[in-house]
Amino acid sequence: MLTNTFCHIPTVGPTTERKLWDAGIRDWKTFTSTDDVPLSTYKRTHVRGYLARSAEELEVGNPDYFARLLATREHWRLYPDFRNRVAYLDIETTGLGVPGDTITSIALYDGLTIRTFVQGDNLDAFADAVARYRLIVTYNGKSFDVPFIRRYLRLPMEHAHIDLMHVLRSLGYRGGLKGCEHQLGLSRGELEGIDGAFAVLLWHDFRDNGNDKALETMLAYNVQDVVNLETLLVKAFNMKIQDTPFARSRRLKLPTPPTNPFRGDPDTIARLKRDHEHFGWWR
Repeated sequence: MLTNTFCHIPTVGPTTERKLWDAGIRDWKTFTSTDDVPLSTYKRTHVRGYLARSAEELEVGNPDYFARLLATREHWRLYPDFRNRVAYLDIETTGLGVPGDTITSIALYDGLTIRTFVQGDNLDAFADAVARYRLIVTYNGKSFDVPFIRRYLRLPMEHAHIDLMHVLRSLGYRGGLKGCEHQLGLSRGELEGIDGAFAVLLWHDFRDNGNDKALETMLAYNVQDVVNLETLLVKAFNMKIQDTPFARSRRLKLPTPPTNPFRGDPDTIARLKRDHEHFGWWR
């Protein structure tokens, strides 16, 4: 999709990009090989300069260049060209980032391999693992996950970043990750009804009571987040191109979700819901 993109170039917005597409100029090669471009001579020269640089950056596999130039809501365009270097990422914590809150687990999924990193076990291995990737995908990670990781683990986390929350909001989907999942037909099975606040209860049940099943349930929830991010992003990408000339040629096949290596424990879930039902804040 990037080679069909012109709106990353300063002074070229979505309206001008659409004008180019409608004129049959639908990729960088066509733009640079014809003089019949519906732009002024000055603007044609300006765009060609950026396209030459864009081709170089794409050739060396640098998504950062495009991420800096594209509006956040347009970062979905990075996905197909860098899908083989992407990591879907989600963290669980003891709170919302106030002083003293900590990361309890991080799930990382690259479309093939699922990895988890747990406080007190292997959390320090996350830095080397995430360094392998050039692009990360989160839901609300620009505001929460990435700043939290930077503060708590002291990692720069300078990856190009698709925050799916902004992409889905531009398509009219709101209500948090779980709400978007429901609207787009995804189910969590035994993990339905669990959210980030409930994950805090699971962590405390594991840490304070030694309940390993609580930890496994929390990790199952954490992993389900990152697995679902891939499906949601593919769905969002296909919706984004639906109103473009590339609706058929660029359409992505929905992924087959991997088997979650962790399972939620129904007894633990039921007990914690019963014990904390009077608070209501985990719902």
